[in-house]
Amino acid sequence: MEELLHYVWKHRLFPLKRLETTDGCPLEVIDPGLPNPHAGPDFFNAKVKIGGVVWAGHVEIHLRASDWARHGHPANPAYDSVILHVASDIDATVCRTDGSPIPQLELHYPPYLQQNYEELLQAARYPACYRLIPRLPRLTLHSWLTSLQLERFEAKTRQIEEWLQANGQDWEQAFFLSLARSFGFGVNSDLYERWARTLPLAAVNKHRDDLFQIEALFFGQAGLLQQDPPADDYQARLGKEYDYLKHKFGLPPSPEGHWSFLRMRPGNFPTVRIAQLAALYHRSQGLLSQLMEADTLQQLRRLLTGEASVYWTTHYLFGEPSVPRPKRLSPSSADLLIINTVVPFLYAYGKRRGDERLCLRASRLLEELKPENNTVTRMWSECGLTAAHAADSQALLQLKKNYCDPKKCLFCRIGYEYFKADPATY
Repeated sequence: MEELLHYVWKHRLFPLKRLETTDGCPLEVIDPGLPNPHAGPDFFNAKVKIGGVVWAGHVEIHLRASDWARHGHPANPAYDSVILHVASDIDATVCRTDGSPIPQLELHYPPYLQQNYEELLQAARYPACYRLIPRLPRLTLHSWLTSLQLERFEAKTRQIEEWLQANGQDWEQAFFLSLARSFGFGVNSDLYERWARTLPLAAVNKHRDDLFQIEALFFGQAGLLQQDPPADDYQARLGKEYDYLKHKFGLPPSPEGHWSFLRMRPGNFPTVRIAQLAALYHRSQGLLSQLMEADTLQQLRRLLTGEASVYWTTHYLFGEPSVPRPKRLSPSSADLLIINTVVPFLYAYGKRRGDERLCLRASRLLEELKPENNTVTRMWSECGLTAAHAADSQALLQLKKNYCDPKKCLFCRIGYEYFKADPATY
């Protein structure tokens, strides 16, 4: 298993204390080098001592030495800088393009390492490393969660950059896409984003002082005004207004999609969420700028905690009256919008401007917010890894999505601790 052999080399988990090349020369690994995720040798800038001579260069790793020729390396000048070839089965000699031989190391991984690896991949309980987590030093876990949070920031920044590129570097439009996606709260997120792509904010801004017209634009583009006959007079009036605005701005057809209402609390119905988002844009001119300038969590919550129009006080769906209840965005929902949209934009804007203060404010806000309560955070808590704040819960989501789900245990720090542990000790 070549991937596992890479892991042994990277972390120096050598089964023997004394290493030597296949021709009997003593070998000391001073620096295993840096993993190369691209084409070329597997590890760059390694440093080894062979027979008392220090060599600096690259290292290539295969399961069998004969893979060197099978992969065409003898004719590839990119591999002339290789100073050591590592393989579990030395079944051939290896040479550079000029015919000069390359020293080789026969390397095997300890049996317990393969056992641990197979357990991680095959364990029925998830995550497979659950037995080890309670025994790990808190500093180790804290350091890993901090790194994961930074990874998540960077991943979200890349997504924001893609939105900016697709929208002519318009930060407000990119923010609207992100906010709309967050308003889906998971179930309808993709559909919310596709819907938001059809709504140019320039058109919305021209009618921002009229909530009824914003609702007409939002519901019309969502395809929620096409019922024939209309469910009630309010839906009919919105439909007529939408037809006028659609013609005025030459809006593209609403995206085809099926909004999910099943197994959903009425307060999360797309009709209610879209009405809340319309109200938010009605009362907040330059919303992104206001959110970026807010210094405190309380200010952010006030900006986001809006109430839908009067019609929705007695409705969750068009044409179906309900017990009067203001459709105000709850504090917990506002916090999720801060976590998933405001904070990432604050960080991305800070990165773009080279303003470290904005990036630090983004991190500080996450540490002020309570951790998210979802199936992922509850699962980690049962395993002994409890989030102290939203920064931790975001890190745990990153851990599951980018390491546990794709089984990239070899790249996880918890996985590293699991690999090197003797199974008999846990």
